[in-house]
This record gives sequence, structure tokens and C-alpha cells, in this order.
Amino acid sequence: MPTPYSRVTIVGDGAMGTVCALLLHDLGTEVSLWSAFPSQAEDMRRERENRQFLPGFAIPLSVAIVDDPAEAFTTAPEMILSAVPCQFMRSVWTKLAPFVPKDVPIVSVAKGIETGTLLCPTEIIRACVGPVITACLSGPSIAREVAAKKPASVVSASEDPAVAEQIQKGFSTKYFRVYRSADLLGVELAGASKNVIALAGGICDGIGAGDNAKASLLTRGLVEISRLGVVMGARAETFNGLAGVGDLVTTCISKHSRNRTAGERIGRGETVEEVVASTKSVIEGVATTRAVLALAQRHDVEMPIVEAMAGVLFDKNSPHDAIELLMTRPLHSE
Repeated sequence: MPTPYSRVTIVGDGAMGTVCALLLHDLGTEVSLWSAFPSQAEDMRRERENRQFLPGFAIPLSVAIVDDPAEAFTTAPEMILSAVPCQFMRSVWTKLAPFVPKDVPIVSVAKGIETGTLLCPTEIIRACVGPVITACLSGPSIAREVAAKKPASVVSASEDPAVAEQIQKGFSTKYFRVYRSADLLGVELAGASKNVIALAGGICDGIGAGDNAKASLLTRGLVEISRLGVVMGARAETFNGLAGVGDLVTTCISKHSRNRTAGERIGRGETVEEVVASTKSVIEGVATTRAVLALAQRHDVEMPIVEAMAGVLFDKNSPHDAIELLMTRPLHSE
């Protein structure tokens, strides 16, 4: 099937931005990859590899790696992909806004909620760039596995069904299957909030709580994030699909998951500050915990696991005490 995209600009030089460049290149798309950091862009141009975030995978010579905001869009892209971590999106897109064509859809692969504003990634883009068409691509997609062409399935979501379908066709390969959804809010909320549960899942691993405890945590965590999403207007079925339970399971069990790994280190006794400072990539779940808790309070939604995680991350509560608190809550029906 021919791709609907001849030219794509990717904003963001992390693992996901890089793997999307590799995937689109395989489909015959002309790709420009923009980095906010000239030194990182120069290293990738010289080494033809993202040594910082996705080492071991060659970047083809035909993938243009740029750091000039104007140069990123000179190819007249037919789609723009945003791979910037959520908490940095506002500064990046404010800088890029004067150069961005307003008639081109912008697809986000970020998974987070902006603290303070409590906006999802596509909402941040529209706030910075203006009334552009937005969409997201989300689901269980560990970057190293996708780069190794191991099978993965994700969801493209947009309020415009035609755009969601175009993304579906533009990214699908023999190893990367894309479904589509009209529930943009639900897919973005699921992708963001599962990182909070993944931190908790990692803590279970770190304190040696066992598989039973982790299974309970994942199950009840899914209930919590679904409850919040439905109250906010998302579809319940979204959380039972790839963007919800699919991404939740992967993020909670994968050795490559930054959030699960961070939680495990916290469970073993490291401080949040130590873990964040020693991790190259952004651990989105830390900031997102604040944002999800604020959303829960705004919408009067009970989220005990999120509350417990906030206590561990920000109030220095013991991970053991947090698990005990969850286990001794008043008994009720499921």
C-alpha cells in the first residue's frame, strides 16, 4: 500500500522521534528530523546514529537531521510529527510556531499532561500554533522493539476520521499495525495516566511485593484511569484497548520502560531526585502524577493509587507504607 505522506517533519530527537524517522523512511517517506540541540543534531549527522537515546540503530543518510527551526519546514511537509516530551512542548512549539504551515496535520506521540494547565499534548500544540488539525499516535510501542522491527500495534486518534485513517495508512507496516479511533481525548489521557501506574508497578518490583500485588495494581489502576477519562468525556472502551490496557501492560512489565524502571529504583531506596538526575530520557510519569491528581480533584474522581504515588514522589512517604495504605482501605465491592 503506498504511503499517503511523501514528506514528513519530525520535531524532537528522542527515542520515539528517531524510531518514527526510521519507520517512515522504510515506507519511502522523505523525513526531516529536527533537534532543539545543535550539538545533538551534529552528533547524529556525523555518527548517523542517535547515541544518546536510541543507540545501535543506523539512521539512513537520506534522513535529514536539522537544528534550524526554519530549515525543518522548508521541505513543505505533508504531516508534522511531534515527539517532544509533554513538559517541554510549550517552549518548543512557541519557538516553532512562526515557521509551521497551518494547513498540515500535527501528530503527537508524547504521553503526558502539562502541569499547571492540565492540557493534553494536542491541546498544547493548538494553544501554541493556533487552530491546526491535530492527532495522536499511541499504544504499546517500546522504541527499541519497534526499531528492531518486532511486531507492535498502536492507535491513531483524531477528531477528524479522515486524518486518523490517513495516519493509519501512513504508518502501517508488516511489523507496525495501526488501528484508528475518534476518541482523541481518551487516547491521550490513557497514554499519560498509565505512566503513573507504571511508576507504582515499578515500586512493586523494587520492594519485592510479588506478582499478585502487581496484577492487582494494574487492574485497579486501569479502573482509576478509566473512571477519570469517562468523567472527562472519553469513551470507556478506549481504556480497554491498545491505548489503555495494552500500553499499561507494556509499560508496567518492560525492562525498557523508563517509568517502571524509575519506580523500581525508588522502591529499592533511591530518591526521586537521584533517579531523575541519572536518567537520560524524561520520566514523564513523575510530572504527570501531579497533573492526574489535579484532574482527579477537579472532577471529584477517587484515584487512591495516584494519591499514593503522589505521597511517595512528593511527600517522601515510604513505598512500603503506600502499599499498606492501599491494602487497608475500607472494603467494598469491585
